[in-house]
Amino acid sequence: MSSNAETTFYADAVLFDMDGTLTDSIAAVEAAWGKVATDIGQDPAYVIAATHGKRAVDNLAQFKPSIKQHEMDNEVQAFEESILYFADAYNKHGPGSLQNSPVNSPVNSGATTPALTPSSSNPASRASSRTSSFVGTLAQLTPFRRPSFLHRVSSLLTMSPSIREADSESLENPIAEEESTDDWKAIIAKKHQLEAWQLEAAAVDRSVRILPGVKRVMDSIPKGRYAVATSGAKTYAFGCMTRVGITPPEVTITADDKRLKAGKPAPDPFLLAAKELGFDAKRCVVFEDSPSGIRAGVASGATVIAVCTSHERSKIENCGAHYIVDTMEQIEITPEGEGENLRLKFTIKPKPEEQPQQLAQPQQSQHPLAAPPITASQPIAA
Repeated sequence: MSSNAETTFYADAVLFDMDGTLTDSIAAVEAAWGKVATDIGQDPAYVIAATHGKRAVDNLAQFKPSIKQHEMDNEVQAFEESILYFADAYNKHGPGSLQNSPVNSPVNSGATTPALTPSSSNPASRASSRTSSFVGTLAQLTPFRRPSFLHRVSSLLTMSPSIREADSESLENPIAEEESTDDWKAIIAKKHQLEAWQLEAAAVDRSVRILPGVKRVMDSIPKGRYAVATSGAKTYAFGCMTRVGITPPEVTITADDKRLKAGKPAPDPFLLAAKELGFDAKRCVVFEDSPSGIRAGVASGATVIAVCTSHERSKIENCGAHYIVDTMEQIEITPEGEGENLRLKFTIKPKPEEQPQQLAQPQQSQHPLAAPPITASQPIAA
């Protein structure tokens, strides 16, 4: 098959990974694992690389073996809350919040992250009395309110006409401005007893973002023909998707699903997602970004399309993916037929501006969906 030609094939359903595939919360995730590394005295770069694409429960068991089995659910939830804190801190508690009016600021209004964990979750995991190495100051985030002195800082940043003469002088003096910033951090740390990592979290924008082409691709797939299978537990998975406007599909397999015997790179999450949709995984297409996720998709028997959104092509091209694209902008999915005869037509398009040798290429594969179109869907028993 020519490397600069469109590629077309058919399947019954789609299984999406989440982070790095649908959403980009890598900065927040890496910051959270970096904090874990610092807490246990290990190299953050090593811990971040070792944890990518794997379940938090598996990573915490590896790097924090002192966690007892009955404590793990609480530890996982608290860790994922720290990810969402890193994602939100800049716009809720840091410079991003200063761009909003004092009245409408998320911090000032008391707006908090909604409870995203479904009610089917273990109530004990949400108990305020839980003991966790990640809790402590996290519990203080909900009652956090922007103090009145931040209005002065906001005025300085926006050059409001209400700036007083003394404040105008401080704007002309970079040293005074730097001291003011230091004072701002010091006052927040003292007033709200925030730790250094929380102040650092508020200084950098690590907001969750939707990746290119994702909304269009998801909107093109009929309900009941796609699922999400992620290494994140419910708190993190539902938190990320809702933050970028993605409604979690009815079939969303998260890392804390007790039916799973193993996480990625084992195929279990994708096999369970396909089963819940009612299709054989061999008739599904997996979208993944990480080496462990790609291997999981391949092991499930699905056709795997890898996206180069979190890893360089050289890092994932030998993991077994049937196709590799830069982003989902190169993907089109068109439903054909109706009812039981409905099937999904996949078209992989090369990027127009690329040279032929750089275009999205099919990997060497004998997978049946890479062959000419299959004309009959094959649902499996529930």
